[in-house]
Amino acid sequence: MACKVYSGIWIGVILVLRRKAYRDLEAWRQYKTKQALLVDGARQVGKTFLIREFGSENYEHVVELNLLENVEARDAISSAKSSAELFLRISAFAQEPLVPGKTLIFLDEVQACSNVITMVKFLCDRQEYDYILSGSMLGVEMKNVRSVPVGYLMAVTMHPLDFEEFTWAAGIGEDIWNEVRRAYAQCGAVDEFVHRRLLQLFHEYLICGGMPDVVQAYFAANDMQRTRALQGGIAQMYREDISKYAGDRSRTIKRIFDLIPSELNDQNKRFVVKDIEGQPRLNRYDNDFLWLADASVALPVYNVDEPRYPLMMSMNSTKFKLFLADVGLLTYECGLDVVRSMLSDRLDINYGAIYENAVAQELAAHGHGLFFFKNRVIGELDFLIEQEGRVVPLEVKSGKSYKRHSALNNALTTPNYGIDHAVVLSEGNVEVEGKVRYLPVYMAGLLESGRRTLSGMV
Repeated sequence: MACKVYSGIWIGVILVLRRKAYRDLEAWRQYKTKQALLVDGARQVGKTFLIREFGSENYEHVVELNLLENVEARDAISSAKSSAELFLRISAFAQEPLVPGKTLIFLDEVQACSNVITMVKFLCDRQEYDYILSGSMLGVEMKNVRSVPVGYLMAVTMHPLDFEEFTWAAGIGEDIWNEVRRAYAQCGAVDEFVHRRLLQLFHEYLICGGMPDVVQAYFAANDMQRTRALQGGIAQMYREDISKYAGDRSRTIKRIFDLIPSELNDQNKRFVVKDIEGQPRLNRYDNDFLWLADASVALPVYNVDEPRYPLMMSMNSTKFKLFLADVGLLTYECGLDVVRSMLSDRLDINYGAIYENAVAQELAAHGHGLFFFKNRVIGELDFLIEQEGRVVPLEVKSGKSYKRHSALNNALTTPNYGIDHAVVLSEGNVEVEGKVRYLPVYMAGLLESGRRTLSGMV
């Protein structure tokens, strides 16, 4: 598996992180014709660091402009009237030689100067340089772009570290994951020592999450106070982004952001659009819930009217569960007592919502659409995924009674749903009983989705 290695330095200790997204950057460089690469994702997921490392490894020269911090460059670029003016002004702020065929031009935080996205096609037509654009609020700010250059952008979305990447940071090697993949493919038990070790790391992942700076602090310094301080800083940064980019809707959006932990702890675990403002608001960018999703801060899991393929056909856009994009931030928001309970392996605490958040995060990172189903007859199916033209329901269990799943049984015995098997993700080892496949919760990222390497053309 070709994944990039990069390092961070923390109080004198060098910690190496490996990111799968490096493969997407390699694929873009190999297969592009004249397309620039657009890398988006939430703040603090490691976009800038990885692009810098990719540039230094693959180009003789890298010209980087941060359009949020470099106000002078941003003003000059935003006032360009033509592609010739745009390139001239980029070159004026370049700190590296612009050598055709050997230079990467990296424009960071492009949400601060959206006309760059409109004009990048004219730059790409010259085919003298490679261009990577990156930003943290593109899902929100792209609506302000006058004309998205169709066919001139390839898009990649970066997520927080998934669980496998997290274990790499902990020193888990490929031999361990080869054993896990063997067990998954053969429906056989994982070696018990490996199983216990990965469960232990999964519990740590629930606390730490996948933000690179937080992961570095957690493993390099082994300091929970520092870890939580970094998580608090990221949460505060998200609140500041809401104030900056959400305009007159910021107060309501902040309230929704702050309500996510308590709503997930509620028995229904779902938001209904009308509950906040009294009536649905379905415009994508006026909808306050989906603003958080567009900003890559939250993950909406949509209710479907029927668990039948294809799920998009029965999606109900006004009813959804809303998870945070990083499980560590959810645990942080739940408070220090929850962290202490996890570290002491208390069994009387309901961790269900935190486990579900981790699974939602894994599914999203591996290209799955996020859906669930609930009605009075069947009950609730935590997640639904699509595999080979079939719907597969997933149940997430945090306790020992993971073989009790009446909703799954009901769905499996409903003929017109066409469901031929189901998956339970729990703390148990791999087992198969009838149509139900029991998998350790750390295997959520192995569920196949048919994901392409690049997100696609914009």
